[in-house]
Amino acid sequence: MKRILEILEQDARCSTEEIATRLDMTPETVADGIKELERNRTILGYRALVDWEKAGNGKLYAFIEVKAAPEPRTGFDEVADHISRFPQVHSLYLMSGQYDLIVVVEGQDLRDIASFVAEELAPHPQISGTSTHFVLRTYKRDGVLVAPESDDKRLAVSP
Repeated sequence: MKRILEILEQDARCSTEEIATRLDMTPETVADGIKELERNRTILGYRALVDWEKAGNGKLYAFIEVKAAPEPRTGFDEVADHISRFPQVHSLYLMSGQYDLIVVVEGQDLRDIASFVAEELAPHPQISGTSTHFVLRTYKRDGVLVAPESDDKRLAVSP
């Protein structure tokens, strides 16, 4: 199963026949394996990795560090569940370090993200502080280079 997952992670459009050929398996075995991985939610979904700037619909992303008070029985699960339900939330992680959670938020502009922080995050009683970092440029996302490739492969030299 791990080898099927590795292939799909690299190219979700890879057919069961192609995977079967690569792994010396039958297409039926691969298809059954994929169905099981989807059923038990090991495979959570399939997505295209889109460069929204090239598509003419640039989105602004921000990483918001969140300090939260854990609940005695559930820890950070309740506040994380609350935050994760907002449509602006792209990703949410429990972190080690000075902040407890990091929220990846997408919006159309600074106001969208500022409103989300002020109106949705800050008023929550378990949240005691936030720190917002805006993405200025993306160079690599999900293992894929985003920045335009240059023919010049030399490293930049500064004085």
